[in-house]
Amino acid sequence: MRGWRDNALVGYGVVTGLAGTGDSPTNRTTRQALANVFSQFNLTVAPEQVQSRNVAVVMVTAALPTFAREGDTLDIAVTSAGDARSLVGGSLLMTPLKAANGRVYALAQGPLSVGGYRYDANGNVVQKNHPTVGSVPSGATVEVGVTAQIVNADQNVTFVLAEPDYTTANRIAAAINRQLGSGLAKARDAAGIEIHVPDANREQLVNYLTQIENVMVEPDRRAKVVINERTGTVVSGGDVRISKVAISHGDLKISIATQNTASQPLIIGRGGADVRTAIVTNSRVDVDEQNGPGYLAPNNDTVADLVESLAKLKTNTRDIISILRAIKAAGALHAELVVQ
Repeated sequence: MRGWRDNALVGYGVVTGLAGTGDSPTNRTTRQALANVFSQFNLTVAPEQVQSRNVAVVMVTAALPTFAREGDTLDIAVTSAGDARSLVGGSLLMTPLKAANGRVYALAQGPLSVGGYRYDANGNVVQKNHPTVGSVPSGATVEVGVTAQIVNADQNVTFVLAEPDYTTANRIAAAINRQLGSGLAKARDAAGIEIHVPDANREQLVNYLTQIENVMVEPDRRAKVVINERTGTVVSGGDVRISKVAISHGDLKISIATQNTASQPLIIGRGGADVRTAIVTNSRVDVDEQNGPGYLAPNNDTVADLVESLAKLKTNTRDIISILRAIKAAGALHAELVVQ
């Protein structure tokens, strides 16, 4: 519904209990933060006297969902803000989490769960994943609840589509009017359907919204092909069509090898003043061009058939991505191409 959204929370905290993998003693932010923590317990310690590597300054983030109530718990993410090497084994001290308006909505605290590690000794380092990022499941408690306005001043409720589409919005409005009463729903745009709440249903608003959620509608599906060049992933609907197109894909490899040799002059007796050692550079360029597979796609073929055929020709995934982008540029791919 319109107005329903998660609210971002962020806080600044301290992680303790690290086994010498925390921030370095030269980090002034960490020393000041730990001195501030001590001052809350009537301990007066100057920041210059803090020399611990078992402490790290971190940033804490969370998402406050719609209709969150006091006492609900939130999952939090903890990231190092200093020069700590690892947060493994640490515990987050109580950290207030604020929203964009500067108000505290939750308090975070608890032991960290880190999906990695880092150990180093004598210049040798063994590391897995990112040990400076951790999480605390249900590590924050909501202190201030959130209420969202469902019905506006005109006694209307606006449903917002996750994927805006005019056809889907029109189908939803027609289905609601057909099942719940004529003239109740109206599609305002591709993303919003405005639904009137009758006087008889205002006291039982939840029941009325439940009836609306159970209205069966077949959404209009737009054809998409999603490719990820970083991981070499291609995801497509099985029925995404391509027009008749000829494909020829080649592979050009260029290798440049450079060899440096020193030319030492043969000295008999005493060399002249202009005799110097010279560095001679020899470069070799090798060009290897392989004939790529040729393929002719018939009419009404699908992307799934094309990928299957290219896989049989032993075409790697990154070449398939390049071919799909070229087919889209040629106007033969009847789908939206999403590049991640």
